[in-house]
Amino acid sequence: MTVPRLLVLEAFLDEPESERYGLELAHVAGLAPGTIYPILVAFEAAGWLTSRAEEVDSHVEGRPQRRYYRLTASGVTAGRAAVAARKQRTRRAGARRLAW
Repeated sequence: MTVPRLLVLEAFLDEPESERYGLELAHVAGLAPGTIYPILVAFEAAGWLTSRAEEVDSHVEGRPQRRYYRLTASGVTAGRAAVAARKQRTRRAGARRLAW
């Protein structure tokens, strides 16, 4: 699991029931928008996310239509496990450095 993917998962897990759109996630995760979309596609293909297109008139809103993403139940479970595993690896690596 890459650091950018973990950052996206952490952004979702802050509010696991909420829908988020790509640019919002990019800002929360501290990633470039071009980085976030391949991650969202991969997570959706894995069944960790669902998505829906916003139903607005982009001319009236003055912006492009957004795609909203939400974690699935399996996405919440897998995301929490991935974040916990990363934290565990980080703790072990820190303990090894202190042991030297």
